[in-house]
Amino acid sequence: MDFFLVVFFLIQFIRKRLNTAIVLPEWDKKLLLARYTAIGLVSAFYVLGESTFVHWLWYPFVLYILFIIYTEKEFELARSTAQSLFPYIAVSFIADILKLVSSDLYKEYHDYFDVAKGFAFLWMLALWYNFQKQQKVIDKEREAQRRRDEENEAKKASLEYLVAERTQELTIQTLELQKAYDELKATQNQLIQSEKMASLGELTAGIAHEIQNPLNFVNNFSEVSVELCQELEEEINKTQIADADKEYINGIISDLSQNQQKITHHGKRADSIVKGMLQHSRASTGTKELTDINALADEYMRLAYHGLRAKDKEFNATLTTEFDTSIGKIEVMPQDLGRVFLNLFTNAFYAVAEKKKLCKANPALAEYRPEVKITTKLFGGKLYIRVSDNGTGMPESVQTKIFQPFFTTKPTGQGTGLGLSMSYDIVTKGHDGILDVTSKAGEGTDFKITLPVTKSEIKN
Repeated sequence: MDFFLVVFFLIQFIRKRLNTAIVLPEWDKKLLLARYTAIGLVSAFYVLGESTFVHWLWYPFVLYILFIIYTEKEFELARSTAQSLFPYIAVSFIADILKLVSSDLYKEYHDYFDVAKGFAFLWMLALWYNFQKQQKVIDKEREAQRRRDEENEAKKASLEYLVAERTQELTIQTLELQKAYDELKATQNQLIQSEKMASLGELTAGIAHEIQNPLNFVNNFSEVSVELCQELEEEINKTQIADADKEYINGIISDLSQNQQKITHHGKRADSIVKGMLQHSRASTGTKELTDINALADEYMRLAYHGLRAKDKEFNATLTTEFDTSIGKIEVMPQDLGRVFLNLFTNAFYAVAEKKKLCKANPALAEYRPEVKITTKLFGGKLYIRVSDNGTGMPESVQTKIFQPFFTTKPTGQGTGLGLSMSYDIVTKGHDGILDVTSKAGEGTDFKITLPVTKSEIKN
């Protein structure tokens, strides 16, 4: 019976000490099973007439419980309590061994063993009481600490709220200062860019004027020389000289004529480059005006289309527009942005025209239909403009260079390589925007313009 009480109270003490019902629910079920096992053993002990076999089952049962307590980390706080059982278990075990080996000797010292077991039991109860008392003190300290922590958390939350409120105020002030700084910086950049363009325009105008005069002489005299060669050839044919000499002279005249034609061709090429440089460096007014972007884009799209149609009557293309009607009027530099549109549309129509020529030579691509498309969209404080075509496209190696001055994908004599460079400067420096390109060789090209727009700029 005494073993039953020891195990029963040990299990109850552990369950209460560790709060297993909440903290360790799985172990709590096992402890309850151990308690019911203890009740079963004590019942079997008395039902079977104080069976010796059942009595000896207490030792492995108790030792197994102690083994679990000392091996499982979850029961670490209960180990000191379990240690109080050792004297009682030791005295009981020695008495049972002596009773089994020599009953006479056990009877002789029976009273001593009972006294020792009584002291061990009292010792165990005293330790349990002391542990319980210490636990109450610890619980009070924990409760006091919990209250202090709650007060500190409340103070901390209050301070955090004040800090967050102050931080929000500072953030708003910082954003306002940053906005003002950005506007000031943008204005400064525009002024610097305008001054640079003005200075460069004056310098280029002077250089172009000085180059233009001798260049005009070269072009004019080369054209006159071609005409003189033709007249000379006609006079030689009228002259009565040997055919061999006449053929020799005509060959020289033909070579001179070809040389003069090449001089004329490259002189006009140099003339177009000089004019392109002058246009590239021409100073802008730098004044933004409320402009209907959709109307401006549509106007320059049709201007570029009819310009190419004037050179090639057989050229036709589908013009597609997808305009965002909610855009209204935006503050931009209309003349400069119009030059950007004109360059992009001119390049797009040139690309689809070239692809149309290639498709004529390939019957499998005879169904090709040239198309140039313009899309505008106002979203998230930004204006997005997309010019796309289904023309020849460009390889990736070319896309990284097209905004460089004097780089062109067109054949010699058909492009100066300044149009896209000028467009890039107008968009990025003049409007603080972004101009990028995506293209795939043989499939088409997309130019994307992104311009920052504030609500104050939008006018219906």
